[in-house]
Formats: sequence, structure tokens, C-alpha cells
Amino acid sequence: MTVHGDYAQGLGVNAVNSPPFFKIWFSATRPRTLPAALAPVVVGTALAAHVGRADFAAAALCLLFAGLIQIGTNFANDYFDYMKGADTETRVGPLRAVAAGWVRPEVMKRAMIGVFAAAFTVGLGLIAWGGPWLMVIGVASIVCGVAYTGGPWPLGYNGLGDIFVFLFFGLVAVGATYFVQAGTLTSDVWLAAVPVGLLAANILVVNNYRDGATDALAGKRTLVVRFGLRFARAQFNGSLVLAGVMPVVFWVRGFSVCCLLPLLLAPVAWRHSGRLRASQTPAELIALLGDTGKLLAVYAGLAATGFVL
Repeated sequence: MTVHGDYAQGLGVNAVNSPPFFKIWFSATRPRTLPAALAPVVVGTALAAHVGRADFAAAALCLLFAGLIQIGTNFANDYFDYMKGADTETRVGPLRAVAAGWVRPEVMKRAMIGVFAAAFTVGLGLIAWGGPWLMVIGVASIVCGVAYTGGPWPLGYNGLGDIFVFLFFGLVAVGATYFVQAGTLTSDVWLAAVPVGLLAANILVVNNYRDGATDALAGKRTLVVRFGLRFARAQFNGSLVLAGVMPVVFWVRGFSVCCLLPLLLAPVAWRHSGRLRASQTPAELIALLGDTGKLLAVYAGLAATGFVL
């Protein structure tokens, strides 16, 4: 059922030729990217369990906070990419809610603010575990979520999106998740965060690889636009290799052989590399983007299992 009439207008949805209301907003969350929010919490919690300090109430709040930050950032992208002209009718990726005319820009902007406000509220709950300094991480996450495509110097438009994803969905998210449960940080935490951040950034690599031509026309200077497709493939493959090396590093550092479980994904990673190189159509890259998110989720699950065992 599509949304019609005054009800649709009240929700900010254009009823003409629009998908169902739920489908519009579910698509706007960009579910293919959500493993980037789940993975660091799973890994950080598993490391806390490894040292006997897991706290699943704190972990649940971390997961909710990370998910809301991811969704808020995606709403911000939907809004700001449209306002800056990056999302147009020439875009080769999935249709975005604002650019497609399904949701009015001001409604998406209010949704973005609402989701970030909810994330901030959830983050306040974590102060009981990690102390008031966690507000700094919470505010920084929200500011960078907006600044990724918004503001006077958007990160994603200046080639810094990959660094943002690596830092916030790798080092910061894994580190904060572990800290609120264990009360400290160790070198193992930072090492475990590296492959999570790299594989999360690979989701962005595939997205930008697909959109390179239209991003260039819109002045969006992603790393793909700046350095080309060959560089993007090297970045993608290098991240896969490093993600495969890190379990061996943990094994050498004295962890059980169980920490090598993520290496079971080596054949999948090899196929992903070949698919990126051989891709000819946007549809192929859209499918690879979803599978890259799945790879991150399964990698995190296997790494977490290894740490717990």
C-alpha cells in the first residue's frame, strides 16, 4: 500500500508514484551499511568477555547508540547530498528519498535531528559506566555524522570519508564499547579495532566506486575521484589483506588458535576482490556493497567467537 492524501503530506511524503511509507524510510536507513554499527560493538563486547568484564546492559546501549549514529548519518547524507546536488536523476545507485521526491528536504532534516537527539540521549545513559568524558565521544560522533556531507567543509566531499569511517566505526566504537565494560583500554583493543574499521571503510569504497562519475560532476572529491579506480581497488584489497593478517597477530600474541576463525572468510574476500575488479554495472556494485557489509558482520562474529572461546 502506498501513502495517500493529507496523511502522506502530514508525514512529509510525496504520495505520487512513491513506494510504501515504511519502505521509503527503511531504505533511507541504508540497511546495507548497518553492519558497520553492529560489528564494533560485537567485537568490543567479546574482548570484554575475554577478560571476564562483559556487561550486556552497557553493550546494548552501545549498540543502540552506534545504530542511531549510523542512521542519523545516512539521513544527513540523504539531505545534504540532495542540497549540494550530488544526488540527481543521473545517479546510478539506489534512489534516495529526498532526491526521488518521496520525502521533502525539511522532513528529512527533522528526521536527522531527531535521530541524532535520540543517539545523544542514549549516550547519556552510558555515563554511568564510562564517566562524563564519554559525552565528548558522543558529541564528536554526531558532529562528524553531520559534517560527513554537511557544513562548510564536508568530510565526504574532501576525501576524508574513509578516515572518518575507520576512526569512528573502528577505533572509537570498539574502544568505547570495551571501555564502558572493562574500565580500561589495552593494545589488544586497538588491534582488534583495525580490521573492523578497515572492513567498514570498504563499504564506503564500494559505494564511492559505483558513484565515481556522478560524484566527480557534483564536485564530491572522494578518494575514488581523486586517485581513480585502480587506487580504490588497491585500498579495498589492502584492507582485506590486513583484516586477514590481524587474527594471525592475535595468535602470535598468545591468543588461542580459535582467534584464527576469521580466516575462514579468505575465499569470500578473494571473490569480493575479483567482483570489484570485474564489475561493469551499478547493479553488480550494489550487490557487492551489500555483501561487503555482510562480510564485516560475519568477520566480527567469527572474531568475537574466537575471543570468547
